[in-house]
Amino acid sequence: MKAATYASVSVAVILTIAKLGAWLVSDSVSLLSSLVDSLLDAGASMVSLLAVRHALQPADHEHRYGHGKAESLAGLGQAMFIAGSGVFLILQAVERLLYEKPVFQGELGIAIMGIATVLTIGLVAFQAYVVRRTGSLAIKADSVHYRVDILVNVAVIVSLILSTQIGWGRADPIFAILIVGYMGWGAVAIGREAYDQLMDRELPDEERAKIKEIVLRHPKVHSVHDMRTRSSGPNQFIQLHVEMDKDISLMEAHEIGDAVMYDVEEAFPNAEVLIHQDPEGVDERRDEIQT
Repeated sequence: MKAATYASVSVAVILTIAKLGAWLVSDSVSLLSSLVDSLLDAGASMVSLLAVRHALQPADHEHRYGHGKAESLAGLGQAMFIAGSGVFLILQAVERLLYEKPVFQGELGIAIMGIATVLTIGLVAFQAYVVRRTGSLAIKADSVHYRVDILVNVAVIVSLILSTQIGWGRADPIFAILIVGYMGWGAVAIGREAYDQLMDRELPDEERAKIKEIVLRHPKVHSVHDMRTRSSGPNQFIQLHVEMDKDISLMEAHEIGDAVMYDVEEAFPNAEVLIHQDPEGVDERRDEIQT
């Protein structure tokens, strides 16, 4: 996870410098949109780097559940960064639509955007590998930026070709507006996932069903109830009650609970599992007492 954050910061800085030079000589608004996107990527990647470093710290006396939600805060911040840049770029693009300006040095811009595309593809491939291994929300959010960058870079190349080679000047601001729309879609997706983690949303239904299936696989577990799940950065927290025969000893109930816990943790390596053992029928008796 740390290596992925270092790589994203490095790529963002390189791309920002290259795109700044290309924009200064070309005066392309679509290239400006890509430059602003890279500037935000650099800032967001720095936020991700700090968030991942903090999220990977072990639990302490003041944070018993660890520091994983630092990743969610980083993701929410990244979504806000993207939204803010979108407003700026829309204003620039609309002005360019109303007052058309020529684009210069299109060949240089195309060459730089081609190099940027190759670098970004390599980074996204590495980030995808890290997300598969860790499930990190901060890296996933960062990767969304760079996936957008690939499309942005291709769009800018097409825009520069249309503007400088074919002479369609309005292609530049039109492509800039399309880029902003795609950035906004990514920002909404990142913000929603970060919000869900901060609000302790349950794990997806298919994962909860998988947990229940694993638990009920044990021959001495009769049923499962009161399951609660949530995510915090790369970690999951799973709590549930299992019912078993009321005549078994406390020691045997403890051993069954441990066996079930290990089975769930094997399927969810980043999970902390807490299991409460109940004698079969305890819920019915509790309901009778309450009524």
